[in-house]
Amino acid sequence: MGNANCVFCGCVDQASIGVVEKWGRFHRLAQPGLQFFNPFAGVCLAGVLSTRINSLGVLIETKTKDNVFVQLHCSIQYRVIKHNADDAFYELQNPQEQIQSYVFDVVRAHVPRMTLDELFEQKGDVAQAVLEELEKIMGAYGYNIEHILVVDIIPDPSVKKAMNEINAAQRMQLANVFKGEAEKILQVKKAEAEAEAKYLGGVGVARQRQAITDGLRENILNFSHKVEGTSSKDVMDLIMITQYFDTIKDLGNGSKNTTIFIPHGPGHVRDIGEQIRNGMMEASSAQVNVDLI
Repeated sequence: MGNANCVFCGCVDQASIGVVEKWGRFHRLAQPGLQFFNPFAGVCLAGVLSTRINSLGVLIETKTKDNVFVQLHCSIQYRVIKHNADDAFYELQNPQEQIQSYVFDVVRAHVPRMTLDELFEQKGDVAQAVLEELEKIMGAYGYNIEHILVVDIIPDPSVKKAMNEINAAQRMQLANVFKGEAEKILQVKKAEAEAEAKYLGGVGVARQRQAITDGLRENILNFSHKVEGTSSKDVMDLIMITQYFDTIKDLGNGSKNTTIFIPHGPGHVRDIGEQIRNGMMEASSAQVNVDLI
């Protein structure tokens, strides 16, 4: 980790630990601060190790259970254990390379047992497996693994595009379902509104016809009582002629009406009157028969 410094004193920085040798052998650990050495007795400062947390980024390419090649970007945070700093100083020549090798080994043994979807959902399990393996191995060399983070999972671009298309298709299918339900509700409400409108229209027409019938009955009775020698037939003919001319007048006054061809003449008015009278007589006869039964 460093060359021996044959000096009488030295300073070890904060968040660091010094390794002191005596005649080339490990002697003791030097804490932060001013340290005195006796080079004549073979005591010197062999090197200094930082006890700060270090971060190592590792990019691993591997294959999932469903044969999809992915790249995992892992971040390993580690630090030197103070009381085992001598192991960290003497045991490993390149700790970063050693950590990276173990990470490759654990990830490539764990990920092939998972599908791509499971890998995205359970990336914490991968990080935990790597952490347990590294803590067990690197602890013997004086290093403590603080955290392991699976920062990113990068599948092949074609696989990523296919996944996005699948997701888009599923969302489109769900949107169509909701759209169909909305159209169904709209059609049902529209049908209910039309049915209600027709019902109310029928009620209105029935009331209108009832009012017309009541009015005709009153007019016939009043006219027959006030004008002597008139029969119900005469009064009905007069009313029908009046209604007929009122209808012609309304058709003529309407600005938006198109041309309508209708038969016109006293004979046609008489035919209409006879049809109404026959209908009323048939209704009265039916009511009499019901009463007799």
